[in-house]
Amino acid sequence: MRGLEIPQTEVLRRFADDNPWWAAGNGIDPERQAWPRRAYYAPFAYLVGNLEVVRAVVLIGPRRVGKTVMIHHTIQGLLDRGVVGTQISYMSLDTPLYSGRALESLVRMFIDQHGHRGDRPLWVFFDEVQYLKDWEVHLKSLVDTFRWIRFVASGSAAATLKRKSRESGAGRFSDFLLPPLTFAEYLNFIEREQALIVPTGTPPWGYQPANISELNHEFVNYLNYGGFPEAVMNKAVREKRQRFLREDIVEKVLLKDLPSLFGISNTQELNSLFNVLAFNTGQEVRLDNLSKASGVNKQRLLDYLDYLEAAFLIQRVHRIDNTARRMQRATSFKVYLTNPSLRAALFGTIGAEDPAIGHLAETAAWSQWLHNQQPGDLHYARWRSGRSDREVDIVCRDSPSQRPVWATEIKWTNAAIDSWNDLKPIVEFAKQNPMQEPPTVTTLSFAGQKECGGIVLDFVPTSLYCFAVGKNSLGAA
Repeated sequence: MRGLEIPQTEVLRRFADDNPWWAAGNGIDPERQAWPRRAYYAPFAYLVGNLEVVRAVVLIGPRRVGKTVMIHHTIQGLLDRGVVGTQISYMSLDTPLYSGRALESLVRMFIDQHGHRGDRPLWVFFDEVQYLKDWEVHLKSLVDTFRWIRFVASGSAAATLKRKSRESGAGRFSDFLLPPLTFAEYLNFIEREQALIVPTGTPPWGYQPANISELNHEFVNYLNYGGFPEAVMNKAVREKRQRFLREDIVEKVLLKDLPSLFGISNTQELNSLFNVLAFNTGQEVRLDNLSKASGVNKQRLLDYLDYLEAAFLIQRVHRIDNTARRMQRATSFKVYLTNPSLRAALFGTIGAEDPAIGHLAETAAWSQWLHNQQPGDLHYARWRSGRSDREVDIVCRDSPSQRPVWATEIKWTNAAIDSWNDLKPIVEFAKQNPMQEPPTVTTLSFAGQKECGGIVLDFVPTSLYCFAVGKNSLGAA
């Protein structure tokens, strides 16, 4: 009686389906080839193509930010520079045919199939590697055994990959983080950057809007779906993003990825907490109030916040006071979604006049800085002045000296230009903490400078601010 195991011939057939470039003259799927390159493509492709250091590259990122597409763009880049197609193998480990097979057995099948003898470099890409138990142990062994092969592993369980890569891959793995789209990348994807942005080359931002009304329109679209490349490029996904994005990103992360990694038993509790955080993105929270709103006790609450941050769904931002000192024993902090589009995926589309748009614009501004600054350098300032609370949304401190370098207040309105109450906090902060650059206040559409209380303030539209931060952080897309 024939055995029940899947024949190797079926695995080899799947190899051929997943690697069309093995046939002379073929490349990657034309639809993927037509997608714009992420701004991260060039440094990632360089890391994959540079064989001087014997290390595996581990591509880490949340779900649906374009990791698989960037891998295929990298494969096409190798082909374009003259690498023979049979030197490159791509395997998605969520394929049932590969279930139960060790990574080394798959690699040896690829080597034997094409008669490779170790006399020329090879590239092996393992996608969705989190589906293989103890993947990091197997990958480390492969790096040591097949030193002429560049291994690239990627997966959507960002928390899993990041922790295991650091624990087991020290000296063997190079992590590469792919975050959601910046606003600048979004404009590039929809081919509207040239129509909406005029480069000026002059400080502080180097750009001005060609049409601020249209730029703001696209910024609102970005808040609703622009963090996800698939939603930007695919109308069907965009129109039913609550179905595609909520189910695939939120539910898989909260109900599958995190519980499997951290042993979370009460997924309903975790989901309840994330819903509260997503709905209130950009707002200051206190542990006791958050515990009451989510129904989670404080100890588990701290654990869940760690899990959600490790999964790259949220970022906690710590508070400093008016002297730029970190608050000791702080019980309050801000929580931002790392991708502002997650809120719309959960709760529906927002418009330019929606009450939530101010906090979402602030969330978008923070998410652009995630592509540039170390999170520890960025804080928000909040302090008591008389009977009033004062707050500045973003303060960047110089790490060695802990002194503020710049500060920004995010507004989705022009009313703040002439409102002393709105400008007083950032003016007070600037007077007490002289900075290298004029403080910035973002607006709906106004741009220019104005002196207020003896401090020169730089005003810039929020949409242009987000574009410039992302563009200057990553360079030309």
